[in-house]
Amino acid sequence: MNPIFMPGQQGNQVIATAVRWLRDAGVDDAPRDARILLAHALRISPAALTPRIHDTLTDAELKSYGSLIEQRRMRQPVAQIVGYRRFATRTFKVTPDVMDPRPETETLIELAKAEPYTNVLDLGVGSGAILLTLLADRRGQARGTGVDLTEEACAVAYANAQSTGVVEQADIFISDWFQYVEGQFDLIVSNPPYIAAQEMELLQPEVHDWEPHTALTDGVDGLTAYRRIAADLLTYLSPGGRFLCEIGPSQGAAVSEILSAAGLADVTVHTDIDGRDRVVAARHSTGSV
Repeated sequence: MNPIFMPGQQGNQVIATAVRWLRDAGVDDAPRDARILLAHALRISPAALTPRIHDTLTDAELKSYGSLIEQRRMRQPVAQIVGYRRFATRTFKVTPDVMDPRPETETLIELAKAEPYTNVLDLGVGSGAILLTLLADRRGQARGTGVDLTEEACAVAYANAQSTGVVEQADIFISDWFQYVEGQFDLIVSNPPYIAAQEMELLQPEVHDWEPHTALTDGVDGLTAYRRIAADLLTYLSPGGRFLCEIGPSQGAAVSEILSAAGLADVTVHTDIDGRDRVVAARHSTGSV
């Protein structure tokens, strides 16, 4: 059943009703989501909603808003409903085929930009948010390769490469990690599936029920991807090149050990904006492979 909005209601009135419905469904930030979805129903930006908050909605707008709120009541992520996510100052297309870019991933972006790079590889490119942000911030000065397991994810990343204006700098294709990758890179990044199987049931419905499980978990201990990637890093990293990967908050020591055992140097753990371990950085030694 859709929320019941009365004909002739104003924006602030339908938001109040929507907030109650969303809170009853367990949505954490119901007021924010209700406003974002109303702006989407009105086909305006969220920033443009305030001047129109007392406008009377048409029957078509009420119907559209009711449908959007019902989707959110089912705990579908807002980014999937509206079709985009703001990440690192840019807007990226989001579908159920890719993970919703998280603010904490910007920690990896900032670490990557701390040193120059000209040739980037993103393993598990997903929406392309990481790779394309790095290319856009070095527009014309870097090239990048993004690989993923599915055609659907690669299609989303390619669309985002077009919308961010870096499609000429990016090669995006299907590959099982390094399977079809060629050459060496001075920067390799990855946000691999790192949630252990026993942790999956603890996830919020927005994640567990709506995001691709292959991007979330390896089905075992959450470390399989790091082991597979680490085994080939020295082959694909240029001497002196860097590797940056996102991790779960409790995985810093385990991932650091995997990378050190694979021969990577300068292995360090970095925290995110909430003070939790979030990124492990490592470097190829300056000697030959």
